[in-house]
Amino acid sequence: MTKNDCFFFGKVTKTHGLKGEITIKLDVVNPADFRDLRYLLIEDKGNLIPYFIENQKINGDKMFVQLQDVTKMEQAVVFLGKGVFLPNEMLPELDDNDFYFKEIIGFKLIDEEKGEVGTISDVLEYPTQAVIQVMRDGKEILIPIHDDIIQKVNKKAKILNIKAPEGLIDMYLNM
Repeated sequence: MTKNDCFFFGKVTKTHGLKGEITIKLDVVNPADFRDLRYLLIEDKGNLIPYFIENQKINGDKMFVQLQDVTKMEQAVVFLGKGVFLPNEMLPELDDNDFYFKEIIGFKLIDEEKGEVGTISDVLEYPTQAVIQVMRDGKEILIPIHDDIIQKVNKKAKILNIKAPEGLIDMYLNM
């Protein structure tokens, strides 16, 4: 299984206790959706390695996990700082107008005023705002992901309808 088949679930931040448990800082909206996991995929040298879970507990945005065959703190230390992933199939279903960022890559972006802007090439996550990236005629156009801008998501047709702030798209095209 590759990273393209998975989503980032969190990062191992420290060991927990003396019996080899690890603490994972979760990067998901609703941690309770993942309270009954049987395994995790932990990144090691670019590969995703499956580890079965013996026991787990969620507290806020942290998950305390006892991995199978990891029974000592010395064994758990090797996981520190490593990314934790889960298969895309484990992502909870979202409402019609909600989406996961990686899900809209390849969608057509259509603006209420400008019409078809282009195909979404990426979603860039900045500390204060996530933005949709579209390349058009060799120029990058960045559209903030915000409820006032996103009008409709048609997952079947792979279309994202927006109402861009006045002048935003022209600003990029006229550079």
